[in-house]
Amino acid sequence: MGERVPDTAAEAFDALGADYERVFADIPARDEALSWLADRLPAHARVLDAGCGTGRPAAAVLAAAGCEVTGIDVSSTMVALARGQVPGARFEQADVRDFEPPAGGYHAVVAFFSLLQMGRAELGAVLSRIAGWLVPGGYFVMMTVPGDFEDLQVDFLGRRIVVTSWTEDDWVRRLGEAGLEVVRSGTSVHVPAEGMTEEHLTCLARRPGGTPAA
Repeated sequence: MGERVPDTAAEAFDALGADYERVFADIPARDEALSWLADRLPAHARVLDAGCGTGRPAAAVLAAAGCEVTGIDVSSTMVALARGQVPGARFEQADVRDFEPPAGGYHAVVAFFSLLQMGRAELGAVLSRIAGWLVPGGYFVMMTVPGDFEDLQVDFLGRRIVVTSWTEDDWVRRLGEAGLEVVRSGTSVHVPAEGMTEEHLTCLARRPGGTPAA
């Protein structure tokens, strides 16, 4: 038999659908990061959820806090689920690598585990793009699985995918190179509903400048 061909991100998450939300429903560090962000955003803040998945919890929490939320995801299945679950936000099928935001920029961009499935060159370019989308004083909140690996094939909830990341120190450095100031970073250990224990990295960053204003 030939070597198993990894899924693209769209293929993997089209197949996983609502199962992804079920398995990763309880991540305290993610919930804390969302609360931290919501407390700092003005009313009607424009927020992009990059890799929105099913829309929960990020888009749902931020929409409930009064933000104008746009969610994007490469998976049509995830976009359909998000539209049904979070009617207070808007969602579209798009890839953060070539997404064109509307004029005016965002007060915040969030990316929870959605930056894992691209190479390091693409990842560096995406961080620079995101920094450019933020208004002065805008926030970037992200979580990922830290480590020194690129194009690593792994089994994830029954799917074969390719993942890339950096260590915590390298993430902080790369965010700085993209033009963002890291306010806080740290790791936590998460045991999902099924699967192996994971280490998660949270980075809370800000574009230098004035206070975001709606």
